[in-house]
Amino acid sequence: MTKNLDKEGLKSIAANYDIFYIDLWGVVHNGIKLHKHAIQVLMAITEVKKNYVLLTNAPRPSEVVKKSLEKMGMDKRITGKVYSSGEASLHYLKKNYLDKKFYHIGQSKDFDLFEDFKVNQSKDISESDYLLCTGLFENQFDNLNYYKELFENNINKIMICTNPDLIVDKGNKRELCAGSVAMVFEKMGGKVVYFGKPFPEVYNQSIENRNKKVLSIGDNLNTDIKGANLLNFDSLLITNGIHKNEIQNVGIEAISKKYEVVINFIQTELKW
Repeated sequence: MTKNLDKEGLKSIAANYDIFYIDLWGVVHNGIKLHKHAIQVLMAITEVKKNYVLLTNAPRPSEVVKKSLEKMGMDKRITGKVYSSGEASLHYLKKNYLDKKFYHIGQSKDFDLFEDFKVNQSKDISESDYLLCTGLFENQFDNLNYYKELFENNINKIMICTNPDLIVDKGNKRELCAGSVAMVFEKMGGKVVYFGKPFPEVYNQSIENRNKKVLSIGDNLNTDIKGANLLNFDSLLITNGIHKNEIQNVGIEAISKKYEVVINFIQTELKW
């Protein structure tokens, strides 16, 4: 049975956990501004001497994400807790694909991810050894059919996807993410290697979590909550995020069944 923490707050269960994995986009900020109550939670967790990771499916190195958050006004003591899917994928790429030619699918601003090996970027997809997907092209931001045509003769290549999210809400606008492009590739028969939630590697890279009691907090059932389930962590869903309308229409129990996840706790927004 899912418990609602809107009245009691996170403080009512915080003592039960050693580590908190906390999503950024949709929980701590909305892509434009920080959520005040969520920032208060991060400060409170520190005060009660608990540990946390701001675990994000951002397709950029952690240091780049930190600078972006500091521009929003986040304290450096908090940004020090950031770990990104881009960081996890970067470790893998440097170890396994450093000398291979890649074709980049995503916005030009994501070049930070491959700055150290940008000489290997191919402008022609047919001449690449693998596909590196960080998102959608600036001029093809909502047309998935474009990517289907792009991949048609390149299904034999491996795709590295640095953000498994399908969608994100930027302010009041919903946008497609790299995971949606990767799904097109998979449905066509292509092989995708994912980095980020819900896949275990990003959790295990970010902090030592063995034999720890863990709570994973996020607004995405496919990534935050499913990741918690896969790793046998407890989960807290922020219901004011991307599933807000679905939850309002049919309720949390029906949503849990639809997405085949276990949700231990819910909150409208993250509050202490």
